[in-house]
Amino acid sequence: MKKISEKAMFAVFLISALASVCAVLLICVFLFANGIPAMHKVGLFKFLLGKNWSPTDIPPEYGILPMILGSIYVTAGAIIIGVPIGLLTAVFMARYCPKQLYRVLSPASELLAGIPSIVYGFFGMVVIAPVVKQLFGGKGAFSMLTASILLGIMILPTIISVSEVALRSVPENYFEGALALGATKERSIFSVVLPAAKSGVLAGVILGIGRAIGETMAVIMVCGNQPRMPAGILKGVRTMTANIVTEMGYAQDLHREVLIATGVVLFVFILLINLLFSAVVSRGGKK
Repeated sequence: MKKISEKAMFAVFLISALASVCAVLLICVFLFANGIPAMHKVGLFKFLLGKNWSPTDIPPEYGILPMILGSIYVTAGAIIIGVPIGLLTAVFMARYCPKQLYRVLSPASELLAGIPSIVYGFFGMVVIAPVVKQLFGGKGAFSMLTASILLGIMILPTIISVSEVALRSVPENYFEGALALGATKERSIFSVVLPAAKSGVLAGVILGIGRAIGETMAVIMVCGNQPRMPAGILKGVRTMTANIVTEMGYAQDLHREVLIATGVVLFVFILLINLLFSAVVSRGGKK
């Protein structure tokens, strides 16, 4: 009887694991089967490096370079804003935060993860955009900078939660040994504990980058949604996700296929980020 139950549970776990793998494979098949032919019709380099996006022109132009750069710049801005704040917050919560304050701060950071994207978008429109406009003399309300600030806020809960768990998982004798050798508390944390938690911290950063580059609704509401080459942090841009959502509702034939091909490019971006993360972690493990 025991062997039968063990085999049954093994089968359940195996089916669950295979279901996840199959879901990823089906997504890949759908994207590449519909996107690759569109790239071939338009021309790979013309599609990836073209600067004009004009589906209604005759002949239409499908260059997504402005959207690729828009996604990269907005995500980079979110990383610059969100990663230092998230990491320092995680350090504070793991090593400095009093218990009474932690009882408030921890649920508050978790609550950030549960707020819908559309609510973040409204917050960006009503609060962040006017502040940016006021600071820069009436310019940049709906711009790359506003989108970066908003995304920087949105990735905070992911970075904070994962980094805090990584920091708490470091054996306490690492910290105590550094203190015994004469290091200050701050130096012990940033020179010993934080490097020991590097894999977990990087995982949080990668998840945050994935959230930032894949975000749609909030970005559409504050980035200006202009399909042109980025011209500065106070100018409007359009990201790849925003381009897909904006035009998929009425797109037909080649136009629709090209939007799916844009999804392929986005998928490849996420894949490369994860491969880079795996390479960094494996290299750190060998050291």
